[in-house]
Amino acid sequence: QVQLVESGGGLVQPGGSLRLSCAASRSLFSIYPMGWYRQAPGKQRELVVVVTRGGSTNYADSVKGRFTISRDIAKNTVYLQMNSLKPEDTAVYYCNGGGVGVWGQGTQVTVSS
Repeated sequence: QVQLVESGGGLVQPGGSLRLSCAASRSLFSIYPMGWYRQAPGKQRELVVVVTRGGSTNYADSVKGRFTISRDIAKNTVYLQMNSLKPEDTAVYYCNGGGVGVWGQGTQVTVSS
């Protein structure tokens, strides 16, 4: 059973940046598509971005131009670079391995002054 472990969350001021990491316990090739989702208090979990094995990406409109997904295949790790953060980005961020239906435990991101 593959495991996904997120890290990198925290408290940041509006306009700041954070980079989240999602480390997989085995090769990403068997886990694609990989995605980041988020869930704010009282709201449903929503897609942030997904990346396919071929590198195609699909971003939510609310994060386009501010967030970037990348991957290090040698490290079995997917990253989410988040810039120009806004208070409405506050949520628990989850990594998802769509190919195997696995979720990470989540990491809290709080954007506040």
